[in-house]
Amino acid sequence: MSRSGDVNTPTREFPEYPEGQPGSQPSVADPGSGGFRRGLFWFAGVIGLVVVLVLSTQAAGLLPSWRNPFAQQETDRTQPPVLQSIQDLSRFVAAEGSFQVVVDLEQDRRYVPDFLLNQRTLFVGVGTVEAYVDFGQIGEDAISVIEDGTSVQISLPAPQLTDADLDLTKSYVFAEQRGLLNRLGEVFGGDPNRRRQVYELAEERITAAASESGIAERAEENTSKMLTGLLRSLGYDAVSITYVAF
Repeated sequence: MSRSGDVNTPTREFPEYPEGQPGSQPSVADPGSGGFRRGLFWFAGVIGLVVVLVLSTQAAGLLPSWRNPFAQQETDRTQPPVLQSIQDLSRFVAAEGSFQVVVDLEQDRRYVPDFLLNQRTLFVGVGTVEAYVDFGQIGEDAISVIEDGTSVQISLPAPQLTDADLDLTKSYVFAEQRGLLNRLGEVFGGDPNRRRQVYELAEERITAAASESGIAERAEENTSKMLTGLLRSLGYDAVSITYVAF
C-alpha cells in the first residue's frame, strides 16, 4: 500500500542523462556506408585488372593493335600499263646537259582588278637535254678505207638534240597567286591541267637554251673519240671523221 501523502508520486523514476554528454542519445550506425566503400574498392580493382590484362595481351601480340579510325588512307586504283609501240633506236647519246629555269607566268584580264581575276605562278623547272648521233642515217658510202688498209674516213650525221625532259621530282612551284574568282573556280570545278602551260613553257625554254649551250659540239668530240679508239683497236692507224648535216 502507498504511504499517506505519496499517492501522486511515481513508484519509480527513470534515470536522467546529463545534457551535453556522450551517450545522451543512442548511437545508430549506418549499415550501408561500409558496404558501399567495399563495393567501390572491388570495382576499381576489377577495372585495373582488366586494363592490365588487355595491355599485356596487346604487348604479346595476341590482340590487334589499336588504330586511329580517322587515319588517312591511300587507295591505288591505277590501271595496268598498256604497251602502245616499240621503236628500234640506233642513237649514240654522246652528251647530256642539265638545265634549270625559273618560269614567271601571269594571266590576267584587262580592266579587271588582280584581286578578282589573276593568276601568277613562279615555277622552278629542272630538265635534261641529250645530244646524240643517229647511226641509222649512215649510208653505204659513209665509210671509205684507203688502199693501204691502214686509214679510214667516216662521214657521220651531225649531232641532234632531244626535247627537254622535265624532271618533276626536282621541279616545284615556288609561289602562286590567284584572284578571288580563280579560287572560286577551283572550288566548284577546277582545271586539272592549269599547270600544264607552265610545264610546257619550262621545257621550251630549256630546249632553246640547250641549242646554245655547246653540248652538240661536245657530242661530236665524244663520238669521234669513241670511234677512233674502236677503229684503232681493229688495226687502223689513221681515222678521219667528219659530220654532215642531213
